[in-house]
Amino acid sequence: MFIRIVKMTFHEDKIEDFLTNFHQVKEKIRNTTGNSLLELYQDKNNPCIFFTYSYWNEEQDLENYRNSDLFKEVWSYTKTLFKDKPEAWSVDKKVSLE
Repeated sequence: MFIRIVKMTFHEDKIEDFLTNFHQVKEKIRNTTGNSLLELYQDKNNPCIFFTYSYWNEEQDLENYRNSDLFKEVWSYTKTLFKDKPEAWSVDKKVSLE
C-alpha cells in the first residue's frame, strides 16, 4: 500500500465550487479499484489550501485511476480553479500508530 498526497491551492472565490464538485465525485473516487481510503483536509491558516490523501493498494491502481475517464473529468475541472500549481507526492507508509 502507498499513499498519494496532493496539495491544491484555490482562488478564494473558487473554494465552494471545488467543494461542491468534490462532494459529487468523492464516492466514485473512493470506489475506484485499488483505493482503500480518501480524505480531504483544509489548512487551518490558509483556507485556500487543501490536501487530498488517497490510499492505494498498488501503484498500478493509481495509474489506472489517473488514466480513467473519471480522473480526466475531475482533474480537468479542478485545475481551472487553482491559484497555484498543485504539488503531489507518492509515499510509502512506514509507521502508523492508532
